[in-house]
Amino acid sequence: MNLTELEEIGLKNVGKVFHNLSYDELIQHEIDNDECAVTKFGATAVDTGIFTGRSPKDKYFVDRDPSNKYIAWGDVNKKVSADIFTELLAVAQEQLSNRDIYVTDVFCGSSAASKRSVRFVSEIAWQSHFVKNMFIRPTPSELEVFKSDFTVLNACKAVDDKWQEHGLNSEVFVLFDVENNMAIIGGTWYGGEMKKGIFSMMNYWLPLEGKLPMHCSANVGEKGDTALFFGLSGTGKTTLSTDPHRALIGDDEHGWDNYGVFNFEGGCYAKVIDIDAKSEPEIYNAIRTNALLENVVMYGEGEVDYEDNSKTENTRVSYPIEHIKNHAASLSAGHPENIIFLTADAFGVLPPVSKLTKEQAMYYFLSGYTAKIAGTERGITEPVATFSACFGEAFLPLHPTVYAKLLGEKIDKHGVNVYLVNTGWTGGAYGVGHRMSIKDTRACINAILDGSIKESEFDTTKTFRLHVPKTLGSINPEILNPRNAWEDKDKFDKTRDTLAEMFIKNYKKYQDADHPDFSPYGPKVGS
Repeated sequence: MNLTELEEIGLKNVGKVFHNLSYDELIQHEIDNDECAVTKFGATAVDTGIFTGRSPKDKYFVDRDPSNKYIAWGDVNKKVSADIFTELLAVAQEQLSNRDIYVTDVFCGSSAASKRSVRFVSEIAWQSHFVKNMFIRPTPSELEVFKSDFTVLNACKAVDDKWQEHGLNSEVFVLFDVENNMAIIGGTWYGGEMKKGIFSMMNYWLPLEGKLPMHCSANVGEKGDTALFFGLSGTGKTTLSTDPHRALIGDDEHGWDNYGVFNFEGGCYAKVIDIDAKSEPEIYNAIRTNALLENVVMYGEGEVDYEDNSKTENTRVSYPIEHIKNHAASLSAGHPENIIFLTADAFGVLPPVSKLTKEQAMYYFLSGYTAKIAGTERGITEPVATFSACFGEAFLPLHPTVYAKLLGEKIDKHGVNVYLVNTGWTGGAYGVGHRMSIKDTRACINAILDGSIKESEFDTTKTFRLHVPKTLGSINPEILNPRNAWEDKDKFDKTRDTLAEMFIKNYKKYQDADHPDFSPYGPKVGS
C-alpha cells in the first residue's frame, strides 16, 4: 500500500507493511512471531492476555458536533473530550510507528446499499487474522480500488498512563471519533473489541439512513422465507438458528434495509466452552485450518481441552462463514417473514411460545429480557432478571426507542409475524421446575417457520397477557400455558407477579414525553 496513506493517519517510519495477507501468510506469521499454537485439526490458538472479554467501561465516544446530538449519553455511551482523544491518538500512533505493521481492509455489511469499508491497523498478526475471519473479505478487484470509510488503530500494547488525570476508567481505552471516522484501541488485546466496535458504529450510521441494525442471528428456508432470532447469551440464538434445513445468513449481527436482511460479517464468533462434536457438530467441525481459537487450554500434540475453563469461561473461536456448510452464499436474503425473540426465563413464568402483536413486539424488544440462574455468578442463589434493550444495549449509541421505532415500521410495512419463545424453565422456577426440552423448543420454532402455529386456537394469559396456542403439534398442552405446568398454582401466581413487577420497573426508563410509550402492551399486575 501507499506509505502516504499511513502518514495521513499519523504513522511514521513504518517498517514492513503486511497488507491484506492471505490466510496461509498470516498463519505463518503467527507461527514465526510465536503468537500461536496449532491444533491437530489445523486451527491456530492464541491467548488474548489479561483481557479475555470486552472492556465496556473503557469505551467512549468523542464529544463532537453533530454526533453528540444523536448519541444517547449515559453509562453505555460515555463522553471523552476531543483533546483527550487527540492525546491518546498520539499514544496509539507512536506505538504503531517505527515497526512492522499489519493492515487489513474489509467490508462490514453484505448489502451494496448499506456496507462500510473499514481498515484495521495492528502490530499483531493474529489480530489481522481475526479481522479477516470476522468481516467480509473483498475480492482482488475490490481491493484494487478500496478506500476506507473508517479506520481502526489497534495499539493494544500501548496504555494510558494518565487515565486518572483524563478522568477515564482505567489505562485501557477504546475510543470512537465519529466525525473523523476513526477508532483507537489501547491496553487490551481482545479481538472482540474490534468486532463489536464496528457493530457499534453500524448501530450509529444505519438508523440515520432509516435502516435497522440488529443484534440477532438469521437464516432462510428453501422457499426464501427469512427468519430472525434475537436473544441474549444463553438463550439458544446460535443453536436454534443453525438448522440443517435452512441456510445460515449469519449468527450475530445483521442489518435490514430496503432490499432485505443482510449480514454485517463474513464469519462467526462462537463460544467453545464444553463444545463437542455431538452437541454442536456444525461449530465443532468449523474449528479447522483458518479458524482462530482464543484462550483455550491445549495439551499433547495439538489437542484442545474444551472443558478447561482455567483461563476463562469465554473461550471462543472465529472462523469464516464458509466453514458452515449450509450458509447463504450472498450473506443476505429478503425481508423476514418471522421474528423470534428468545428468552431463557429461569422463573418458569413465560410460555414456551407466544404470538405478539406489533405493540407487544416493541415492548419486549425494548425490554430484551432473559434471566441468570443460580450458580452462574458468585452470590446468585435464585433467578435474576436481566434486561438489555433491543437484545444488545451495550452496542447502541442512539436511544433504544430509535431502533424499536424502526422495527415497528418494518413489521408494519412487510407484515412480519413476531413470536416470543422461552427456552428456559417450565413447571417451576430454576431448582424446582425443569428446562424446556430442546425437542419442544425445536417443535415451537418449526411450527413458526412452517406456519402451522397459525392454525392453532389461542388463549390469553393473565398479567403478561400473552397469546399462547391451546395445542401445538405433539407438545404436551399443559406446558403451553405455563400456569398449568406448575403444581403449586399460588406459587406460580406470586412468581408471575414478581417477574411482572421487574418488567414494569425496568420499562419506566422509556416512559417520557420524547418517546412512544409501549408500556400498555406489557404486563399488568392484577389483570
